[in-house]
Amino acid sequence: MLSKKKAPADKNVMAQNKKARHDYQILDTYEAGLVLTGTEIKSVRDKRVNLQDGFAQIRNGEAWLMNIHISEYAQGNRFNHDPLRNRKLLLHKKEIAKLIGTTKDKGITIVPLRMYIKNGVAKVLIGVAKGKHEYDKRETIKRREQDRQIARVMKHY
Repeated sequence: MLSKKKAPADKNVMAQNKKARHDYQILDTYEAGLVLTGTEIKSVRDKRVNLQDGFAQIRNGEAWLMNIHISEYAQGNRFNHDPLRNRKLLLHKKEIAKLIGTTKDKGITIVPLRMYIKNGVAKVLIGVAKGKHEYDKRETIKRREQDRQIARVMKHY
């Protein structure tokens, strides 16, 4: 019997990119580890992360997470990290090869969806995404409102 992967518990979610599902159509998702310094992981545990403008790139066969803001650790000293530095993603070679193949298409990008702690290790859920047009966004909002309306009516019966 196959079991589906469970989404991380809400208490373990350190940051979420809610805007990504609005701006992009998510085609596929991958779970990736992160290479972080000591002060970075402490800031992540304090939930001082912003995934809003982040994206991932494949360079020289390695995946890199760009433009993610992890605030400096409050109790850090002069060895504190740079908040906007590029961070390496830990993925299998096959996964990186798949990502290279899919991102060659025009309009396809890799965006971080969620950062969470799993078994004491920081993980990022990245999504292969295609940008939505403005009319697609309006259609999504309209469909969501219709589903809520139907659910509201069905609740009374």
